[in-house]
Amino acid sequence: MARDGQFLRQSQVVTTFGPGSLVDLPRQSVIVGGLDDWKLDDWKLGTRVRIEEPRLQAKLRTLLNVPTLELYAPPSYEEEAATQHSSPPRYVAARVFPGWYVTQEPAAGGGGRFRRRRLIGEAALTNDMYRDPEDGRKKPVVPVRFVAACTRGHVEDIDWRVYIHHGVTECTRTLWTEERGTSGDVADVVVGCDCGAERRLLDAVSPRTTALGMCRGKRPWLGPYSDEECNEHRRLLIRTASNAYFPELMSAISLPDEDEALKAILEHWWTDLAKVTDQATLGMARKFNSGLAADLDGFSDDEVMAAIERRIAGAASIADMGLKPAEFDVMASGRPSMGRDTPDSPFFAETLDPSFWQLAGEPLLGAVERVVVIRRLREVIAQAGFTRFDALAPDEDGELDIGVERAALARAVTWLPAVEHRGEGIFIQLKRQDVEAWLCRPEVLARQDALRAGFLSWKADRQNSRREFPGVAYIMLHSLAHMLLTAIALEAGYAANSLRERIYANEGRYGILIYTASSGSEGTLGGLVESARSIGRHLRHALELAVLCSNDPICAEHRPDDRLSARPLHGAACHGCLLIAETSCEQRNDFLDRALVVETVLSEGAAFLEAFTRNGAAR
Repeated sequence: MARDGQFLRQSQVVTTFGPGSLVDLPRQSVIVGGLDDWKLDDWKLGTRVRIEEPRLQAKLRTLLNVPTLELYAPPSYEEEAATQHSSPPRYVAARVFPGWYVTQEPAAGGGGRFRRRRLIGEAALTNDMYRDPEDGRKKPVVPVRFVAACTRGHVEDIDWRVYIHHGVTECTRTLWTEERGTSGDVADVVVGCDCGAERRLLDAVSPRTTALGMCRGKRPWLGPYSDEECNEHRRLLIRTASNAYFPELMSAISLPDEDEALKAILEHWWTDLAKVTDQATLGMARKFNSGLAADLDGFSDDEVMAAIERRIAGAASIADMGLKPAEFDVMASGRPSMGRDTPDSPFFAETLDPSFWQLAGEPLLGAVERVVVIRRLREVIAQAGFTRFDALAPDEDGELDIGVERAALARAVTWLPAVEHRGEGIFIQLKRQDVEAWLCRPEVLARQDALRAGFLSWKADRQNSRREFPGVAYIMLHSLAHMLLTAIALEAGYAANSLRERIYANEGRYGILIYTASSGSEGTLGGLVESARSIGRHLRHALELAVLCSNDPICAEHRPDDRLSARPLHGAACHGCLLIAETSCEQRNDFLDRALVVETVLSEGAAFLEAFTRNGAAR
């Protein structure tokens, strides 16, 4: 998308500047239009770019409750075609917003101590300029920084006259804004009228304020006549603030097609296999049925059991499973290779022989079940909606809450914007029995209670939040992933912010995927694949960095269950140890605690890798 010399990458249109987002252009501020107004096709340039990912599409159809749903890439900018047409042949629509402006030159008043500027409505402009009645000169203007919004995503212009005069007024005198400080903070901004009435903007900031009145359900990104009923109070929103737009994204790793040979074997022997309930009974079936054993030769017990469980549950393929469980089952199947080793294959992985990564006398790797190198990886990311003020992250299974009311991307959703990335990764599976034994330890249960109490205090301040506590196993794996990601980035040849994580911590599935996937130059340099062979060294280095934080003892002593805590979703975690780029983290740097992974200066005994002591030596 391009306008006035401003270009957005296709991935940015999905992950940052989707429908309903507020974008600053050199001479205007706009709100990105809904999907109904995007133009994806052109008779000369060809048709829209369709992205296929059946598992993700099935989940999004259920999420949005629509019968059909397609995924398409945002339209790309064609410079040659744009110069030959009066309007771009393909484009992402945008509408001018807001409709209020301030003059760039200071206005008279304020006693000369403060910077006062005129506040002007769009109707008072001529050719995007304001003619000052005092001196008759035309003056340039810029869009006002402040608008009104609600937690349901609605946004509209503030009725400045009503706000300044504390209600409906017949006053038509000139309005102004005044910055009574040097920081530009909202607390220093006052708006007023030449009649003498004035009001601080700080009155409209609180989540429970009624200063801006009730929301009118305005959805300017969807065009005229798109209002809907709303019973929320409006709040002040700074257009360029980080809480102005949170896209709700759902992503999936493309998996190889389910093995048709195994499906055929299950179909042929289903009378015998329907009675199999665990690996022990499967072993008995193999032992006493030579024909079945011969057909299943080459398939591991884990792989066969997973296929049996899917069939019993009525799931004909991995497309019917959760996004993350299906990914985990494929990578943790134990097969020597998964997928096809071809240039156009979306997924190809190999289980690394333990001799490459198991080090003699290295206790840290005792909890590792399997290491998988993913040489080819394809990730598809789609936007389902958006929120304002508070982000709604996917749950531990990578799925969005069906019950959440999200702002719509179109009047009637038939397709969603998506982008596909390709890259490589490392999958590390932890032993189920070790994790579940650790979860039963009293110290871990006590730490979990503190972390849950912090989460509940955070949620008490956000009555509309549908977020759930992910569990202490997820927090431990999430923290370990951040440690490993930072350590691997030092040698893998990638910038740390180009690496991403995917955490598996549900129903006996415990693992970490660290990967890079990009539509740009970074994606398949091979650095992550090579790093897998030295995973033991990287793990030790990661823990050496995490044992002592530069902010200790303050970081280690932080209590999430303290009612006065400013970081209720964190245990021992801060920018000095665990926090990374938010684009790399699937939870926006929430739910972290290094005390669950390694012993800190407090030695609370909740560390999963307790073999690693504070001085960095193995017990």
